[in-house]
Amino acid sequence: MASQDWAEKDFYKILGVSKDASEADIKKAYRKLARKYHPDTNSGDPQAEKTFKDVSEAYSVLSSKEDREQYDAIRAMGGGARFSAGGAGHGGGGFEDVFGDLFGGGRGGQRGGGGFGGGSGLPPEFADLFGGGGGGGFGGFQPPPSKGADRSASTTISFGGSIKGTKIALREPNGEVIDVRIPAGIKDGQKVRVKGKGQPGAAGPGDLMVTVKVKPHDFFVRDGDNIRVHVPVTFAEAALGADISVPTLVGDTVRVRVPAGTPSGRTLRVKGAGVQTKKGDGDLLVTIDVTVPQKLSKEAEEAVRAFAAATADGDPRATLADKSKL
Repeated sequence: MASQDWAEKDFYKILGVSKDASEADIKKAYRKLARKYHPDTNSGDPQAEKTFKDVSEAYSVLSSKEDREQYDAIRAMGGGARFSAGGAGHGGGGFEDVFGDLFGGGRGGQRGGGGFGGGSGLPPEFADLFGGGGGGGFGGFQPPPSKGADRSASTTISFGGSIKGTKIALREPNGEVIDVRIPAGIKDGQKVRVKGKGQPGAAGPGDLMVTVKVKPHDFFVRDGDNIRVHVPVTFAEAALGADISVPTLVGDTVRVRVPAGTPSGRTLRVKGAGVQTKKGDGDLLVTIDVTVPQKLSKEAEEAVRAFAAATADGDPRATLADKSKL
């Protein structure tokens, strides 16, 4: 390569370093750009190939003390001198010799018609960037090993199992049994990860992702970390007030005070009696359902009639006409 080519190219700018950059800075900049624009990672991109060649050319000059001194001098003189064979400290081969070797052109000749040839186009000290100089293509680039892909499965557990935690066994087609521990408090639709039970891979197997479905319960209904229940009370209990016993998740009961005059549908809260989690405990939400007896004894019927007469001045539907106006 003639000095005129050097004078026309700003190798410092190509590498993105200052003119007083140290050898370490130049090497660091080259390593970064070579990794970015290497043809192995930019297949079919002619612009990336050109940039890679420019970067390699810039590093080849600036990494050599003698070449860098001559390059700086040529640039300072505006390109008047020539860089000929034997004058650059490359064993008589000149600058073209360096790139003849790097890009497959042979010593002392032009670059091979195949562009980069069978080598990596990288100086030996950077062979580790793309897996060394062996192999085919551009330096035998080997991508880093990766884990195997994850697999997926699903299972259905009881409501109690979701609250207390449980253990299930999944059977593989080959007969292998995978034990899966379901943590206490898991919600319907959440997933459990079983490490190392996915597809095999060079860096180890992936994981098994198990989606957990929870069967509904006849009494308890989960609402986040709260538990909702409906509890029937008699008319007398709702009207006069009462203390009632309500079942909880842990198998015992809790006393709930129903205030006098409680209407059907009102929800009472029992703090901390819901789902227990590491972040805190949910509540038990008790909805009151006032029941109406299907059959009345003669005495009960007379008592109800007496009650109706005693409360005849109270019309629960008195405001409906106003509310229903359009």
